[in-house]
Amino acid sequence: MTDLPPSPEDKLAALLTAAPYWIAHAMQEQGSRFYQHLGAALFAADADNRRRIYQTWPEACWEFYQRGLVLQREAEGS
Repeated sequence: MTDLPPSPEDKLAALLTAAPYWIAHAMQEQGSRFYQHLGAALFAADADNRRRIYQTWPEACWEFYQRGLVLQREAEGS
């Protein structure tokens, strides 16, 4: 049995429950100038505006969420 990729709804739910710090950090550290600024906006955003960012750029946010998980593990020394 193969693992199916998460649905868009599952991705959004994961993004909304995740702390935005590591997503924003990955955007600012690894992204183009656009994503660096988007990361700064994400870090400063309240919950409603974070949702808007995640819904507007879902695939990019998911990619940076995954990158953020790697950065978090590296920072924690795991």
